[in-house]
Amino acid sequence: MELPILVTGAAGFIGFHVSRKILEEGTPVVGIDNINSYYDPTIKRKRVEILKKLAKITNTQFRLIRVNIHDSKGISNIFRKDSFSCVINLAAQAGVRYSIENPSKYIESNLVGFGNILEACRRNDVGQLIFASSSSVYGGNTNIPFKESQTVDHPVSLYAATKKANELMAHSYSHLYGLATTGLRFFTVYGPWGRPDMALYMFTKAIINGEPIKVFNNGNMVRDFTYVDDVVESIFRLISKKATPDYNFETNRPNSGSSWAPYRIFNIGNSSPVSLSEYIEAIEETVGIKAIKILLPIQPGDVPATSADTSSLEEWINFKPRTSIKEGVSKFVQWYCEYYNHTI
Repeated sequence: MELPILVTGAAGFIGFHVSRKILEEGTPVVGIDNINSYYDPTIKRKRVEILKKLAKITNTQFRLIRVNIHDSKGISNIFRKDSFSCVINLAAQAGVRYSIENPSKYIESNLVGFGNILEACRRNDVGQLIFASSSSVYGGNTNIPFKESQTVDHPVSLYAATKKANELMAHSYSHLYGLATTGLRFFTVYGPWGRPDMALYMFTKAIINGEPIKVFNNGNMVRDFTYVDDVVESIFRLISKKATPDYNFETNRPNSGSSWAPYRIFNIGNSSPVSLSEYIEAIEETVGIKAIKILLPIQPGDVPATSADTSSLEEWINFKPRTSIKEGVSKFVQWYCEYYNHTI
């Protein structure tokens, strides 16, 4: 019988989409999620319901275990009861601005929790760990497009610092224990079933309801918005192509994206950055309503621009994220209107 894949954060935005893809391909999934109240847990429960229904339709096993990844005993028990072919760690305390107000939550989940996942993988001979990092690790770097080989030593938020720490922690386990680890630097992922605290969700809701939206950096923020289906396809391909040592690695000129150990870091971005103003225009065009904008300065913890060089990812899995903003925003708005029974 095929071993299941463990997906942490399976009730979350990206975790839900990844779990659905794996189930559709006929592989069983064990999900972990604590379904916390960082945002309305109703949408998390609905995602889980969809996964359970899909498992029945595809005759594939799906099981969700409610546990926080910082619970070391709970995580150990899960790994003791089941064997996994791969672990995909997408559980984390999300949000750059929330990390300014509640730093302890990030220490607990993103550092202690990730350490528990690494240790469970090591002690139970898991063959591969894929984990979420973030484009925020590039911090104050202005040399764009960002490439994995660049140093990422100047984070501008605690969230970014925890993601950089995850990469370092993973590398030490790859070096010491031979655990194949692949870190994914996500660039502003958006799409259906997205988090209600994310810009696209909040903007769409406000514009449809005729309410004003807060536009930071006067709309001049530039982001490499990445559609969720492109992220999922990247992760799915990486499952079958795990990290291997880079035998051309030069220790006197270290590349941050690879190692002599079975460790890799990849940018997952669309490589077509657009301004926040253009992003809002795509929403306006889709819903047919002009936004009421409140222009504000840039917020603490934010960076003016992100842009991904994805050439390493393309070379590794022969895939490049490419969904346009117009197409991606249209699909989100369609989902949003169906979910909330709106007519536009």
